[in-house]
Amino acid sequence: MTPAGNAALEAELKNLKSVERPAIIEAIATARELGDLKENAEYHSAREKQGFIEGRIKELEGILSLADVIDPAKLSGAIKFGAKVTLVDEDTDEEKTWKIVGEYEANIENGLLNIKSPMARALIGKDEGDSVEVRTPGGVRSYEVLNIEYA
Repeated sequence: MTPAGNAALEAELKNLKSVERPAIIEAIATARELGDLKENAEYHSAREKQGFIEGRIKELEGILSLADVIDPAKLSGAIKFGAKVTLVDEDTDEEKTWKIVGEYEANIENGLLNIKSPMARALIGKDEGDSVEVRTPGGVRSYEVLNIEYA
């Protein structure tokens, strides 16, 4: 994963441990004071949220402990992990920019493309000026690589 992706996951983990976990513990204690736990919706809701938070904490700790952080600023050349790639659709002349990132930081709406996606796999190893064919659910699309940046 990239340093930015690693930092985002670490920030989420810190928030869960220092803000969310204490808040849910407080909510459970407050709900317990209301009496009968069998019919206490606040208590059951808080316990459910606590389970989600604890599960997410364990998941993030596992991801971060196994993460291989790669700084794209130290890379150059053909497209590889961490590259910011500008493409032009050869049929519509529409330009798109993607950054190839790790699976846990991918967000297609923000232009962060999962390294395991068909688009990223098709782009790996290509250079500026190369033409790339990508199989999409809508059929085969052709793109030309306009620019490759590592930052």
